[in-house]
Amino acid sequence: MALKKWATCRKYFLNCIKPKNTILGPKVRASSLKQISSQRLLLSDVSDPGSPFSLSDLSISLADLHVFTRKELILITKNFSKCNYLGEGGFGPVYKGFIEDNLRPTLKAQPVAVKVLDLDGTQGHMEWLAEVVFLGQLKHPNLVNLIGYSYEGQDRLLVYEYMPEGNLEHHLFRRHGAALPWLTRLKIILGAAKGLCFLHEEATPVIYRDFKTSNILLDLDYNAKLSDFGLATDGPDEEKSHVTTCVMGTEGYAAPEYIKTGHLTTMSDVFSFGVVLLELLTGRRSVDNRRHGREKNLAEWARPLLKDHRKLEGIMDRRLEGQYSIEGARKLAALAYRCLSSNPKSRPTMSSVIKTLEPVLELKDIPVGPFVYIAPVQGENECDNVKKNIKELDLDEVRAEEKIEEKEEKIKKVRQRHQKVRRNRHRRKAIGRAIHSDTELYRTLKSSLYS
Repeated sequence: MALKKWATCRKYFLNCIKPKNTILGPKVRASSLKQISSQRLLLSDVSDPGSPFSLSDLSISLADLHVFTRKELILITKNFSKCNYLGEGGFGPVYKGFIEDNLRPTLKAQPVAVKVLDLDGTQGHMEWLAEVVFLGQLKHPNLVNLIGYSYEGQDRLLVYEYMPEGNLEHHLFRRHGAALPWLTRLKIILGAAKGLCFLHEEATPVIYRDFKTSNILLDLDYNAKLSDFGLATDGPDEEKSHVTTCVMGTEGYAAPEYIKTGHLTTMSDVFSFGVVLLELLTGRRSVDNRRHGREKNLAEWARPLLKDHRKLEGIMDRRLEGQYSIEGARKLAALAYRCLSSNPKSRPTMSSVIKTLEPVLELKDIPVGPFVYIAPVQGENECDNVKKNIKELDLDEVRAEEKIEEKEEKIKKVRQRHQKVRRNRHRRKAIGRAIHSDTELYRTLKSSLYS
């Protein structure tokens, strides 16, 4: 019921706030904009109906951002070519592009990612505006860099730095290829924690509201950067304990008190962080409808097991093959347990989370796996040989995964057979008793059947 209300409220909310034109209010003088720009521009400063800002005024307040024309973006993405298509999220499709050094004198040549608003999608103008306002001002090594934006008519586009390794979700849950190593997982989650901490420690805190694996992007060195600020909002001021909003976010990551009441605090983000931490430990998704009962929701199922060291070993990601720090896993499990507390006041702050995570990276009790060297064959290129070896190792991992899946399927089939046998036994026993009583009746009555 809560999720249905969530979806309905979200749809209603988006329809209410989608503007019919690009003007947000009467224009103001550039001098007053400069005074406001000395402080961080809040989303409410721009989005409220009575706001003195218009979209054209954003270029003054957010002078570091480039305002692209649609023609420039068509050139950058080669007319949004299918070969440049990277994927699609709640906002709309994303395309890879390349900015040539002669496009603009102030722009260096670089690859970019261009997000295009899907006008028939679940997000709209307000989400686009939130991305521009927050990422146009907030700069941190663990936040994705927004290069510019475009608005022409109803079209809304965003131009980001290109993140070559995609998102954490892809690496963590991909079916083929090597598993994400333990230390890489730690590096990613620590970087994401630093990005979230930066947002929470702003003078007016920023609540991210959509912390999940698909929104954590990775560069070539697996440095994590938070992206997709469409659902982000300014947190409460000093006089208030929370902000009340329509419930928006992703199932499995949203904090329980936020779903029930709509009350949003930085602790709501901490709960989402705890879910992602659990995903890194277990290799399971936050919600998996293929599983049964409580196992469908990772946080509900796993949290009671985190304090028991023996049970923790049983839920650790099998693909790690034991190549992780046992002490580190226990510390992360204890941290996840606190982050997932049903009481928001019992959850740690993100600065406290960072203090817990940093020492775990220094732990040296990670078992070393066997080293396998395959000697090159004469006449073969060494690079080609290495590629072949990598392919063979990948195939072995795929086969191992398939064997595990086959075993699980066999176990399920055996259980189903046992259940059928048990049912049939009960039926047979009932039939046997009925026949026995009938034969006794015939004997008693001395019918011709036994004469």
